[in-house]
Amino acid sequence: MSSQKGPTPSLRFGQVVIGPPGSGKTTYCQGMQEFLTQLGRKVVVVNMDPANEGLPYSCAVDISELVTLDDVMDGLKLGPNGGLLYCMDYVEANLDWLENKLKQHSDCYFLFDCPGQVELYTHQSSVKNIFSQLAKWNFRLTAVHLVDSHYCADPAKFISVLCTSLSTMLHVELPHVNVLSKMDLIEQYGKLAFNLDFYTEVMDLTYLLDHLAADPFFKKFHRLNEKLAEVIQDYSLVSFVPLNVQDKESMIQGLTSSGQGQRLLLWRPGGEESAGHDVSCCGGRLPVRLHCYSTLGVQERYVETSGQTVEEEMMDL
Repeated sequence: MSSQKGPTPSLRFGQVVIGPPGSGKTTYCQGMQEFLTQLGRKVVVVNMDPANEGLPYSCAVDISELVTLDDVMDGLKLGPNGGLLYCMDYVEANLDWLENKLKQHSDCYFLFDCPGQVELYTHQSSVKNIFSQLAKWNFRLTAVHLVDSHYCADPAKFISVLCTSLSTMLHVELPHVNVLSKMDLIEQYGKLAFNLDFYTEVMDLTYLLDHLAADPFFKKFHRLNEKLAEVIQDYSLVSFVPLNVQDKESMIQGLTSSGQGQRLLLWRPGGEESAGHDVSCCGGRLPVRLHCYSTLGVQERYVETSGQTVEEEMMDL
């Protein structure tokens, strides 16, 4: 009995866009689709969120054709959280549907707009299993984990974000980029205690702990926060890329950080290499400066600073 295998599908690249509710995943997918389309790249957006309604982008594959959160909640009398967990289990059980939909698109870059429930990426296994199956279908994916940048203005919330990001990185098991989204609104909920690079590079968190200790409410949790900070720093995995989806240079920096951007930005459709380090965009030339969008540049645009270093700021506390 002969066992013949079909032709191995060509490599397909893309991003799985994850993060808490309200972090800007759908807006990011819309912005990245428009950005890459202007560069002349074919982009496919896959809506993996059964609760997503009124999508602002052109969606090639929509998981709501298979299952929707409203139907599950009505039919099984589940709440939003339990209903979403069931939906993703249902998608995992019907991966042949997803495979047939994805097979209709080739020579494209894929953006997977995923649900926002945190438990899906820290505890539950269905989404992780879906990502693993995509890898078996020859997808080479990077996880882009969005976090609302205004959490930097609250030290306690920032430590929580660090723990969530670390847990997600370890559970999802994909090449991973943590992104601080909505950089233009970073100080909307308060002024940053330190320079922006302290948060993006996740520097010595003892400074943050000392800042927390000045708050009477958090002073009694100093030992707990200290241990959480030790876990984060012992792994030494978490750092962030600042992103404003409306800023062209910020989008380049976010794309190149995914590890796949250089291939997309330096090659034209059809395989011809772009001249020098420029790519076509909107009929003009867009310089690709892989390191131009430094944290300092972001800080100058969006963060009011006193010009003090971290050490000088700590002396003032």
